[in-house]
Amino acid sequence: MTNNRGKKSLGLKELVAIAVGGMVGGGIFTILGISVSLIGFLTPVAIIIGGIVAGLAAYSYVKLGLYYRDEGATYAFVKRTYPTLKYPSALIGWLVIFGYISTLAIYAYTFSSYAISGEDFANNVWIRKGVALGVLLIFTLINVWSVNGMGKIEDVMVYSKLIILTFISIILIQHRSIDTTTFIHNLKTDFAGSDVMNILIVASLTFVAYEGFQLVINAVNEMKNPEKNTSRAIYSAIGIVIILYVIISIGALFSIPLEQMAKDKEYALAAGAKNAIGSLGENLVIIGAILATSSAISGTLFGSSRQMAEIAEDGFFPKQLSKRKNNIPRIAIISMATMAAILIIAGGLRLLVEFGSITFLVVSLLMAIINHQIRKKTNSSSVITISAIIGLSMGGILILYYEFTHKWEQMVAILFVYVLLGIGAWFYSKKGKFLFK
Repeated sequence: MTNNRGKKSLGLKELVAIAVGGMVGGGIFTILGISVSLIGFLTPVAIIIGGIVAGLAAYSYVKLGLYYRDEGATYAFVKRTYPTLKYPSALIGWLVIFGYISTLAIYAYTFSSYAISGEDFANNVWIRKGVALGVLLIFTLINVWSVNGMGKIEDVMVYSKLIILTFISIILIQHRSIDTTTFIHNLKTDFAGSDVMNILIVASLTFVAYEGFQLVINAVNEMKNPEKNTSRAIYSAIGIVIILYVIISIGALFSIPLEQMAKDKEYALAAGAKNAIGSLGENLVIIGAILATSSAISGTLFGSSRQMAEIAEDGFFPKQLSKRKNNIPRIAIISMATMAAILIIAGGLRLLVEFGSITFLVVSLLMAIINHQIRKKTNSSSVITISAIIGLSMGGILILYYEFTHKWEQMVAILFVYVLLGIGAWFYSKKGKFLFK
């Protein structure tokens, strides 16, 4: 990708596109079947709640981004807030990078689920994992050996997937299998019989589908009027994505039986669209999912590998990861892809979603805490920052509670990974250097 700094500034439309493109990855395809299997017709409600929590989390990113004006975003905010403490910087670096690694695994897994959804072997978990590893390898090679032109390809994929997703939602609603009265009746029935705790758990799980709005902060030095456009872009993008996700979920609930979405949760939208509107609908969903996950894999691998190299340059990861050839951090790219591949082999989709959601909830919680601590400098509202801290804390606790009551082994595995990340961050914090005096 070419660097246009100084030649062209990013306006509000471009910034909104960056944020929306970052959020609309494989998230909605991933969470839809899982959400429906847990709370049925209340899925749109949980999606809205998750979006509100994302908006609260975004508040601190906006304030910190405007205060520090650093493209390093999350990692840089911690470095600058605690300039004499190395462990917080190391810890946030490890959490952010492994959060991105988990989303890479989610996107690749979702890609494979939809890519083979029409085949007889679609339910074979190892074939699905094999395809996921294959697409991850393809984008790893692209990022390692050739990045020229990927920016334009990325733009095409982002806008194409938005158009296709909107078109799919409209078609599903038009070809609904139940009428509005039945839909409202089912919604009331599910609300009356549902545990509020389950709704909040699903809302917490949806947080991973909103991960990506932070990409706007990375462009803070290349945007027009950042004081106004940073907040406008992020909040507008979150609002657009909430509406898009709600429309898609309502369209699916109108036309696809709950039993089928719960059964085919990994590729629920494609399977349901085929029954509702035939092979055309199925193919459109598959194309949309492939575009969404492909752009998400490419963009995440490109951006996060460079952040990994920056963190390694500071000494908080092995120094080899900071090496670049032709400005490409090849070792970092390959390392991230390799660890994502391990996650794909070791875990299923739900475990990946839960790990990714908890990780980004924790990272966003830390940003909210930091912003609250320096709220006078960032001119932030105590009410909003405290609300964000409460909401994000509850989200992480609820997911762990769900794991403890349903699959405690997975909860133990997730906590064990966090312990390892904490130890790794502590070890490398002893080697890291102070960058700000």
